[in-house]
Amino acid sequence: MKLVIAEKPSVAQSLAAVLGAKERGQGYLQGNGYVVSWCVGHLIGLAAADAYDARYSNWCYEDLPIIPKVWKYAVAPDKKEQYEVLVSLMNRPDVESLVCATDAGREGELIFRLVYDHAGCQKPIERLWISSMEDTAIREGFESLRPGRDYDLLYEAALCRAKADWMVGISGTRLFSTLYRKTLNIGRVMTPTLALVVEREAAISNFKKEKFYTVVLDCGKFTAVSDRCENRKAADHLAAACSTQAAVVKRVERKQKSTQPPKLYDLTSLQRDGNRLFGYTAQQVLDYAQALYEKKLLTYPRTDSNYLTEDMKDTIAGLCELAASALPFAIPTFTVDAGRVINNAKVSDHHALLPTRQVKSTDLAALPAGERNILTLVTVRLLCAVGERQSYEDTVAVLDCGGTSFTAKGRVITVPGFKAVEQAHLSTLKKKPEDDTKDEDTKALPPLTEGQTFERVKAAVKEGATSPPKHFTEDLLLSAMEHASAEEFAEIEGVERTGLGTPATRAGVLEKLVRGGFLERKGRQLLPTKKGFNLIVVLPESVKSASLTAQWEADLKAVERGEQTADAFLGGIENMVSELVAQYSAIKADIAMFQQREVIGKCPRCGSDVVEGKKNFYCTNRECQFSMWKDDRFFTSKHKELTKPMAAALLKNGRIKMKGLFSEKKGVLYDAVVVLADTGEKYVNYKIELPPRAKKQGKE
Repeated sequence: MKLVIAEKPSVAQSLAAVLGAKERGQGYLQGNGYVVSWCVGHLIGLAAADAYDARYSNWCYEDLPIIPKVWKYAVAPDKKEQYEVLVSLMNRPDVESLVCATDAGREGELIFRLVYDHAGCQKPIERLWISSMEDTAIREGFESLRPGRDYDLLYEAALCRAKADWMVGISGTRLFSTLYRKTLNIGRVMTPTLALVVEREAAISNFKKEKFYTVVLDCGKFTAVSDRCENRKAADHLAAACSTQAAVVKRVERKQKSTQPPKLYDLTSLQRDGNRLFGYTAQQVLDYAQALYEKKLLTYPRTDSNYLTEDMKDTIAGLCELAASALPFAIPTFTVDAGRVINNAKVSDHHALLPTRQVKSTDLAALPAGERNILTLVTVRLLCAVGERQSYEDTVAVLDCGGTSFTAKGRVITVPGFKAVEQAHLSTLKKKPEDDTKDEDTKALPPLTEGQTFERVKAAVKEGATSPPKHFTEDLLLSAMEHASAEEFAEIEGVERTGLGTPATRAGVLEKLVRGGFLERKGRQLLPTKKGFNLIVVLPESVKSASLTAQWEADLKAVERGEQTADAFLGGIENMVSELVAQYSAIKADIAMFQQREVIGKCPRCGSDVVEGKKNFYCTNRECQFSMWKDDRFFTSKHKELTKPMAAALLKNGRIKMKGLFSEKKGVLYDAVVVLADTGEKYVNYKIELPPRAKKQGKE
């Protein structure tokens, strides 16, 4: 009998159905020679600081740094029952070996191994490594199980990541929290990410706009533009000199150019487009993609690859045909060049994101809007990635008027290529992203020849200004995280990942920063709060350095490949933490920076100010019991946490539109309006209002 352990109950059920394990037990299924159970995420984690010494229950500067000599582990209190189920199954005499069937990646390996080690199990391990939950993929995966020892280094890297985060988080957070008398969460990836946003806002604040002027000639069917003028007076003078004069074509250059098709999606690029096109957060995109994966409509989402492997080449044309027929809008005729997306060397743990063949038999209209949009994005990207390049002819004409050169530019699309498929999708969107309109602004020039003259042209002055850097959206911030320190590592042989975090963890990092009150969402922008700005101001470079953290990510990859030892990596983290504490031993902290509480709204009961606490948003009137808890069951049951922007909106408007709410009853995500339905009782109540269509369909 083999014991198969998955990461989630839903995945375990899919595996059990394929394996023929139909008999239900308490916390498992069995049959046909298999017992299938699950972990419910992280069952075992690194123990809290006070597990090493009771005095660590209190945060004291004198106790720092806290660096365990022998690491301890603990069972998550709310998951103890399932852990005991797994231990019991591991100890069953008829269970001869185990199959690790958690998600095929670093964190999935950690989830399984910690349970296995903590339970003291020594039975043989095999590894299921699949990128799709389709029945055929599951069968093939079980037919080619790999020895568990092949993933020992992956486990080492995962454990290094967890220990590094623990040391930096525990000691760093306690250090600055005790110095400034305010809970200031420090994270190995979280803090450098916050620093990126703070630095961007500082650059925007310090930006000085500079005006410039150009003169535009109206030549009838096209316009030509001068170089920039330093001041308005010079531009006016040039316009006056050119008005009603003749413009002569001095030179015409035509160049044939092309735009290559985009790469297939990895998780980060999918999250970026999900934010850019639909306004979804990175976490929402991951949730939608994970739901599609478990519904067998999408391949494994937590991938960092944009390519496929050679053995998939012959299946791509058929998949494209199925995918195109499943889309809810017409697709122009497209070509399939599978070679564009094949590169074994650039596929590590998992290949790029793909729709599965099951899309053919799925009614996309029946999917929740978020899932449908994400599946459509992945499907369209597949068709674009294997499509023909877009070809076009750019024309640049230089004209002389009054002794000054003017330039006219035009473009003619000769072969639409993959852009035809892309535009077919974009045309279905209610709001078209600004970035996708740039190419359309360049129109074709009329036929021009050298010496051609345009009499009595009109000249006008156009005013422009230099632009500051853009505020970060999640799209732009994910890109900045992915490419942090890319230039520094560009010439280092063997370094593949140069960013902050991994595709699987970046969404969680952003959510922690928002929940912790360091970042806030305003529309699609991610902006630092005063607390977040102040934190970066007081932190040393070693904690907030993007390049240092990116180097750690590269080192973790080296541990995974066996090129660096775990002890060497952790030794570097220990030294950094120790030096940090020693460096701040003589610092006199300005505690006033973090003592002011920001008012987020007015109490609906008494009208007093509502401010944010560690676990809630509460009324400052001590006689009033109004409190909105961040972990209120209403929100946690829907896989959400009440954030400051949400609380502020509820206090101001009494309601807020929310996307990606989880239905416990149906196991799907949906959009709805959450209403603050306070009745003045001890606990604040909330209720859901669904749009008419959702009510008609009988959704939660």
